[in-house]
Amino acid sequence: MKKRNEGGLVFSTEHGRMCPGCKNPVSECTCSEPERPKGDGIVRVSRETKGRKGKGVTLVTGIPMDDKELKAYAKVLKAKCGTGGTVKDGVVEIQGDQRDILVPLLQEKGWTVKRSGG
Repeated sequence: MKKRNEGGLVFSTEHGRMCPGCKNPVSECTCSEPERPKGDGIVRVSRETKGRKGKGVTLVTGIPMDDKELKAYAKVLKAKCGTGGTVKDGVVEIQGDQRDILVPLLQEKGWTVKRSGG
């Protein structure tokens, strides 16, 4: 018979319920939040048509924000461009070729911005 070593503190009178994964209080649990790998500090703006039936989208990668802030900032960028878009896995996708509009907007934030791709 093997002993299971998964146990641990599940409740504390000081903090309440505890997360079994990260051993923090449930209100401060960090194990369910996916960590996005840190980039090289450069925000890249590119255009892509692959897999979109010839429709072009502008991709913005490397923005140093968490998911909630990134979604709000993407909304601002979409409004400035006057088009739709989405955020997928930390990449902002904006419909159409909007690179000329986006590069100065991103540089205003103080980030190093590069146009990548064709």
